[in-house]
Amino acid sequence: MIYDKRALNIAEQLDLLQSRGLIISNPVKASQYLYNISYYRLAGYWWPLQSDKVKHTFKAGATFEMVIHLYNFDAELRLLLFGVIEKIEISLRTKLIYELSHAYGAWWFQQTELFQNVPEHIKSLDKLREEVSRSKEAFMKEHKKSYKKDGRFPPAWKSLELTSFGGLSKIYGNLKNTIPEKDTIAQSFGAVNHTYLPSWLQSIAHIRNICAHHGRLWNKNLTGTVKLLKKPPHHWITDVPKPHEFQKLYVHLCVMRYLLNTIHPHNQMSKHLQDLFAKYPNVDEAALGMKHNWRTEKLWI
Repeated sequence: MIYDKRALNIAEQLDLLQSRGLIISNPVKASQYLYNISYYRLAGYWWPLQSDKVKHTFKAGATFEMVIHLYNFDAELRLLLFGVIEKIEISLRTKLIYELSHAYGAWWFQQTELFQNVPEHIKSLDKLREEVSRSKEAFMKEHKKSYKKDGRFPPAWKSLELTSFGGLSKIYGNLKNTIPEKDTIAQSFGAVNHTYLPSWLQSIAHIRNICAHHGRLWNKNLTGTVKLLKKPPHHWITDVPKPHEFQKLYVHLCVMRYLLNTIHPHNQMSKHLQDLFAKYPNVDEAALGMKHNWRTEKLWI
């Protein structure tokens, strides 16, 4: 089959949606939305409102306002999580630099003997080299000026400040499991040992990338999974999602909350999340995998 559909102008997009049963009470306002938010970006939010996914016809009573309601909820959810992930990222970076630099020196991140997968380690170094070379940070400019004859990477406490959360999670995960500091860092996050934390970090890095690129989190099936502790040392949930439910956001939210509690015990993540649901009461929490009793779990109190 050859794709031969032409681009539709906004008036035609509105006509198409209305012909499929979507109620648009204010076409002028809807046109403004479609001119600033693309048709296919919004499509992810009206997909659940369709009764026939082949013919793309909408359920009775489905409105354009419902679509925007979901879109705005999702945008605010991403902002909330981005702030949470920032705190986790900064803590991970700080602990990696502190623990490994004191144990193995300022250039531990170049020591291949500390890593399990050397080819992956070399890829991480190549990525870091690019980040260092293009950095415009004042501390990096000053380092290059002061130590221009030193051809090495800047020390870990400078170089790794430029690494992304995904890069940090790969560096941590690739450390040999026999390195005591790998367990030390995991324990500081309440993850007991190195077995669990890598999958948590990979999950959060994936969600961070979705947030950074303004992707959809609501009703999204997430890739990957997380390894869960049977008896976590800190407050956790009693109603634990089954493995097939890990594709939904809820269990990943729980992991974020658990980690954040070790960094900022009196954080406001639970309040902010509950306030967000209260602001958008028509949002289906089940589409995020939320358990009916999640608000009463000790993790979320």
